[in-house]
Amino acid sequence: MKHVFIIAEAGVNHNGSLEIAKKLIEAAKDCGADAIKFQTFKADKLVSKKAEKADYQKLTTDFGESHYEMIKKLELDIDAHKELISYCNENGIQFLSSPFDIDSIDLLNELSLDTFKIPSGEIINLPYLRKIGRLNKNIILSTGMTDLGEIEDALDVLVKSGTMKENIIVLHCNTEYPTPYEDVNLKAMITIRDAFDVRVGYSDHTKGIEIPIAAVALGAEVIEKHFTLDKNMVGPDHKASLEPKELKQMVEAIRNIEKAVGNGIKKPSPSEIKNKNVVRKSIVANIRIKKGEIFSEENVGIKRPGNGISSIRWDEIIGKTALRDFEIDEMIEL
Repeated sequence: MKHVFIIAEAGVNHNGSLEIAKKLIEAAKDCGADAIKFQTFKADKLVSKKAEKADYQKLTTDFGESHYEMIKKLELDIDAHKELISYCNENGIQFLSSPFDIDSIDLLNELSLDTFKIPSGEIINLPYLRKIGRLNKNIILSTGMTDLGEIEDALDVLVKSGTMKENIIVLHCNTEYPTPYEDVNLKAMITIRDAFDVRVGYSDHTKGIEIPIAAVALGAEVIEKHFTLDKNMVGPDHKASLEPKELKQMVEAIRNIEKAVGNGIKKPSPSEIKNKNVVRKSIVANIRIKKGEIFSEENVGIKRPGNGISSIRWDEIIGKTALRDFEIDEMIEL
C-alpha cells in the first residue's frame, strides 16, 4: 500500500435498502475513502432465535425486536452484492464485506473478492478461519475482545491453511459502541506488530475522529471507521458512526498525518534548507581586527547569518592569527 488504506465501514447502515447503500457508496467515495465495507450474512446461520442483543443494540433499536429479527431485515442477497460491487466499480471505490458464516465466505469468493475482512467475533471460529485461510486471499483481521494468545492462534490457523503471513493485516479493535477513550489502548497495536511481525491497523468505534488519526501517527496502515448518512436513522450502528462531513475531515487529517510521519531519517527537509544560513550563526569580528592580531573571545563573536565559518568551530578559531584586516561584523576567515 502506498498510503494508509481507509475503509469506510457502512456495515448494516444501509438498513436493508439498496438505495441507501448506493448513497453510502457515493458518500464514501466523495469523502476520499479507499474502500467501503458492508456485511455479508444469513441470519439463520449467524444467530439463534434466542440470542440477546448487545447492550448498545438494545439502546438503538426496537426494544421488542429480537436479535434475530433485527439482523434478518439487514441481509443482502447475492443480487444485491452484485449490484453494489458494480456500483462501487462505477464510482471508483473498492467493495469489501465481512462474511459472518461459511456460506457467506463462499458467496464472496464466488464474487471474486480479493480481500476478506474477518470481524472480531469470528477470530475464534476455527472452521471459519480454515475456510478463509485456504483461499489464500488478502486478509484484514480484527481483534476486538482478544488477547495475544487468541491472535496468535488465529494467525497460525490462517497461515497453516494456506495464507501467507505477509498478506495479513491485523487490526487492533475494541468492540464497544462507542468505545470509551480509556479503553482504546492504542499501544496494543504496537504490541501486536512487534509480537507477530505483521502489518497492523486500527478499527475504531470511538466518538469523533481523533483516535484513528492518532493510530496513523503510531504506524497504522489500515483505518476502519463506521459511517452513516445520518446518525438519527433507526438501526444498531448509526449513532456510533460518522456522518459524511466528519468522515471527510478524518480522511483529510489522516492524509496530512501520513505525510508528516515521514521515513524516519533525520536530515534537513527540502522546505527548510533555505532557512539554514538565515538562522544559523558564523564567527565574526566584534571590533576592528588588524592583520597579525590573535583571535580572542574579546575581538570575535557569533552572529547571523550562517554562511561563514560555523560557530561550532569556535575553539578552532580562538588563538589563531588574523591573516588580514577585518571590519566590525565581517566574517572571520582563516
